[in-house]
Amino acid sequence: MKEITRTQTGVRLESRLLKVLKALATELDLSLGDLLEGIVLHAFEGKAPFSAATLKKIRALKAVYGLELTARDSHELREAHEHAR
Repeated sequence: MKEITRTQTGVRLESRLLKVLKALATELDLSLGDLLEGIVLHAFEGKAPFSAATLKKIRALKAVYGLELTARDSHELREAHEHAR
């Protein structure tokens, strides 16, 4: 095992996305931080972070929490309160 130093951070995420991530972390018996680290490290290497079985769980959780966002939406998001401007 490699030793690391973790830093506490405050990150803003879309509410339904966060619910799906938290539920998935619970399903996988991981902390949210461990799940996010794994996703990012896989992405940095161009690798898929999830097995087919985990992707099936994610689809179910997205349906439960009403998350319809996709990768295509990722750079097109804005805060709901910005619509009033």
